Amino acid sequence: MRIDPYLIFDGQCEAAFEFYQQCLGGTLQAMMRFADAPVGGGDQPGCGPIPAEFGDRIMHACLAIDGQTLMASDAVPPFPYEGIKGCSVSLNVDLIAEAERIFAALSDNGTVQMPLGATFWAARFGMCTDRFGVPWMINCAADKEGH
Repeated sequence: MRIDPYLIFDGQCEAAFEFYQQCLGGTLQAMMRFADAPVGGGDQPGCGPIPAEFGDRIMHACLAIDGQTLMASDAVPPFPYEGIKGCSVSLNVDLIAEAERIFAALSDNGTVQMPLGATFWAARFGMCTDRFGVPWMINCAADKEGH
Protein backbone atom coordinates (compact mmCIF):
# COMPACT_ATOMS: atom_id res chain seq x y z
CA MET A 1 0.00 0.00 0.00
CA ARG A 2 1.09 3.56 -0.71
CA ILE A 3 -0.33 6.77 0.66
CA ASP A 4 -0.06 9.65 -1.80
CA PRO A 5 -1.16 13.17 -0.83
CA TYR A 6 -3.77 14.65 -3.19
CA LEU A 7 -4.17 18.42 -2.91
CA ILE A 8 -7.05 20.56 -4.15
CA PHE A 9 -6.50 24.11 -5.39
CA ASP A 10 -8.74 26.96 -6.51
CA GLY A 11 -7.31 27.55 -9.98
CA GLN A 12 -3.65 27.57 -8.85
CA CYS A 13 -2.75 23.92 -9.35
CA GLU A 14 -0.52 24.47 -12.39
CA ALA A 15 1.46 27.29 -10.75
CA ALA A 16 1.71 25.33 -7.48
CA PHE A 17 3.06 22.20 -9.15
CA GLU A 18 5.61 24.11 -11.21
CA PHE A 19 6.71 25.72 -7.92
CA TYR A 20 6.86 22.35 -6.11
CA GLN A 21 8.96 20.88 -8.91
CA GLN A 22 11.43 23.76 -8.45
CA CYS A 23 11.48 23.31 -4.65
CA LEU A 24 11.44 19.54 -4.40
CA GLY A 25 12.78 18.31 -7.73
CA GLY A 26 11.17 15.31 -9.32
CA THR A 27 9.37 14.88 -12.60
CA LEU A 28 6.06 16.47 -13.49
CA GLN A 29 4.34 13.43 -15.00
CA ALA A 30 0.86 14.73 -15.65
CA MET A 31 -0.92 18.03 -16.12
CA MET A 32 -4.35 17.29 -17.58
CA ARG A 33 -6.92 20.07 -18.07
CA PHE A 34 -10.66 19.72 -17.66
CA ALA A 35 -11.13 21.01 -21.23
CA ASP A 36 -9.17 17.97 -22.50
CA ALA A 37 -11.26 15.41 -20.59
CA PRO A 38 -14.24 13.64 -22.10
CA VAL A 39 -17.65 14.71 -20.81
CA GLY A 40 -18.89 11.14 -20.85
CA GLY A 41 -22.46 10.02 -20.60
CA GLY A 42 -24.39 6.83 -21.09
CA ASP A 43 -21.86 3.99 -20.99
CA GLN A 44 -18.90 6.30 -21.63
CA PRO A 45 -16.83 7.43 -18.62
CA GLY A 46 -16.04 11.11 -18.27
CA CYS A 47 -15.97 13.96 -15.82
CA GLY A 48 -19.36 15.39 -16.74
CA PRO A 49 -20.08 18.83 -18.11
CA ILE A 50 -17.69 21.48 -16.79
CA PRO A 51 -18.53 25.18 -17.33
CA ALA A 52 -16.30 26.68 -20.05
CA GLU A 53 -14.71 29.16 -17.64
CA PHE A 54 -13.23 26.19 -15.72
CA GLY A 55 -11.87 24.35 -18.77
CA ASP A 56 -8.31 25.63 -18.33
CA ARG A 57 -8.15 24.38 -14.74
CA ILE A 58 -6.13 21.28 -13.94
CA MET A 59 -8.09 18.04 -13.64
CA HIS A 60 -5.06 16.03 -12.53
CA ALA A 61 -1.41 16.81 -11.80
CA CYS A 62 1.25 14.37 -10.66
CA LEU A 63 4.76 15.14 -9.43
CA ALA A 64 6.94 12.03 -9.01
CA ILE A 65 9.75 12.35 -6.45
CA ASP A 66 11.99 9.42 -5.51
CA GLY A 67 9.35 6.76 -6.20
CA GLN A 68 6.58 8.71 -4.49
CA THR A 69 3.89 10.97 -5.91
CA LEU A 70 2.29 14.24 -4.95
CA MET A 71 -0.96 14.70 -6.84
CA ALA A 72 -3.54 17.47 -7.16
CA SER A 73 -6.33 19.12 -9.09
CA ASP A 74 -8.26 22.35 -9.19
CA ALA A 75 -11.76 22.60 -7.78
CA VAL A 76 -14.68 22.93 -10.18
CA PRO A 77 -18.46 22.92 -9.75
CA PRO A 78 -20.15 21.02 -8.19
CA PHE A 79 -17.21 20.59 -5.79
CA PRO A 80 -16.28 24.11 -4.62
CA TYR A 81 -12.89 24.89 -3.10
CA GLU A 82 -12.91 24.80 0.70
CA GLY A 83 -9.21 25.27 1.44
CA ILE A 84 -6.77 22.78 2.88
CA LYS A 85 -7.56 22.20 6.55
CA GLY A 86 -6.65 19.77 9.26
CA CYS A 87 -3.55 18.23 7.69
CA SER A 88 -0.02 18.99 6.51
CA VAL A 89 2.27 17.49 3.93
CA SER A 90 5.21 16.14 5.90
CA LEU A 91 8.62 15.94 4.25
CA ASN A 92 11.38 13.93 5.88
CA VAL A 93 14.87 14.68 4.58
CA ASP A 94 18.32 13.32 5.39
CA LEU A 95 20.39 16.51 5.36
CA ILE A 96 20.09 19.69 7.42
CA ALA A 97 21.12 21.73 4.38
CA GLU A 98 18.29 20.17 2.36
CA ALA A 99 15.78 20.86 5.14
CA GLU A 100 16.92 24.49 5.26
CA ARG A 101 16.73 24.89 1.46
CA ILE A 102 13.27 23.34 1.16
CA PHE A 103 11.87 25.23 4.16
CA ALA A 104 13.16 28.55 2.82
CA ALA A 105 11.68 27.86 -0.62
CA LEU A 106 8.27 26.69 0.60
CA SER A 107 7.88 29.48 3.16
CA ASP A 108 8.86 32.22 0.67
CA ASN A 109 5.75 34.44 0.30
CA GLY A 110 3.95 32.09 2.69
CA THR A 111 3.65 32.03 6.48
CA VAL A 112 5.82 30.34 9.10
CA GLN A 113 4.01 28.65 11.98
CA MET A 114 7.19 27.21 13.54
CA PRO A 115 10.62 28.35 12.36
CA LEU A 116 12.98 25.61 11.23
CA GLY A 117 15.24 24.70 14.13
CA ALA A 118 16.60 21.97 16.34
CA THR A 119 14.08 20.15 18.53
CA PHE A 120 14.32 17.35 21.07
CA TRP A 121 13.21 14.88 18.35
CA ALA A 122 15.01 16.21 15.28
CA ALA A 123 18.11 17.97 14.06
CA ARG A 124 15.71 20.34 12.24
CA PHE A 125 11.94 20.70 12.20
CA GLY A 126 9.70 23.52 11.01
CA MET A 127 6.15 24.22 9.87
CA CYS A 128 4.97 26.65 7.22
CA THR A 129 2.10 27.31 4.86
CA ASP A 130 3.18 28.07 1.31
CA ARG A 131 1.89 30.85 -0.98
CA PHE A 132 -0.80 28.46 -2.27
CA GLY A 133 -2.24 27.70 1.17
CA VAL A 134 -0.68 24.24 1.59
CA PRO A 135 0.63 23.45 5.11
CA TRP A 136 4.04 21.73 5.24
CA MET A 137 6.13 20.13 7.98
CA ILE A 138 9.83 19.74 7.22
CA ASN A 139 11.70 17.21 9.37
CA CYS A 140 15.35 16.16 9.40
CA ALA A 141 15.67 13.60 12.18
CA ALA A 142 19.48 13.46 11.98
CA ASP A 143 21.91 15.00 9.54
CA LYS A 144 23.30 12.07 7.50
CA GLU A 145 26.38 14.20 6.75
CA GLY A 146 27.06 14.53 10.48
CA HIS A 147 26.97 18.34 10.60
